[in-house]
Amino acid sequence: MRRRRGAIPGPLPAALALMLAAAGGCAAPSGAGNLSSRAGGPATAVAPAPLPPVVDHVPTDDPVVFLTYDDGAERDPRFIDLVRERRLPVSMFLTDSVIGPGYGHFARLRAVGANLQNHTLDHPALPGLPFAAQRAQICGQQRKLAARFGIRPRLFRPPYGRHDTATLRAAAECGIAAVVLWRVTLEPDGHLTYTHGPRHLRSGDIVSVPSGEAPSLSLAERTTRLLAELDERGLRVGRLEDHVGRQ
Repeated sequence: MRRRRGAIPGPLPAALALMLAAAGGCAAPSGAGNLSSRAGGPATAVAPAPLPPVVDHVPTDDPVVFLTYDDGAERDPRFIDLVRERRLPVSMFLTDSVIGPGYGHFARLRAVGANLQNHTLDHPALPGLPFAAQRAQICGQQRKLAARFGIRPRLFRPPYGRHDTATLRAAAECGIAAVVLWRVTLEPDGHLTYTHGPRHLRSGDIVSVPSGEAPSLSLAERTTRLLAELDERGLRVGRLEDHVGRQ
């Protein structure tokens, strides 16, 4: 906020700064939002939210892997049928600008058991952006999903899997409990690639399914192939939200 003429010179007391910020409709100055006071008592510092962990694999002995889908560009109606028929607890990391008018598709997916999570408003590469810009991308999508579905996701995937300390700080302030990356990618042609570790699926793997540009296989077809490989390895699809980001 700009200081008006006649304003009291020098730094404002923290409590007064908060009152003025609220009255003017502006965000509180940095640091002032970390103060609280009881009626009649002095202001006390409130510790900032802890930074969320970054995970690409879940340590578990359960024979499960976790299927996560990015962006929301592919809206294959047969995928909805597959999720319903196989009761797949998939996680959809949604980007508002990619989904556009397609929120109804994801409402149907949610109705058959999919979980909806945060993938920013506009899918920018976050590292190097100012903290306020990163916070706007993450919190903005939290508000969109709350308005559309009445939910506030606790999981966040940064675009391209890239993040910095500002990303983690912004995610924490937006109510994110964990930043989710991946160890395995299901490519548009249906084959799997690995970022590190064994070159095969194992318990606890997080699989990313990015939106492909004119993929040779539909989303339902790629997922069906992956499910067949899971069956061969004695694995099943687990619910990521039961293992990551729980309070």
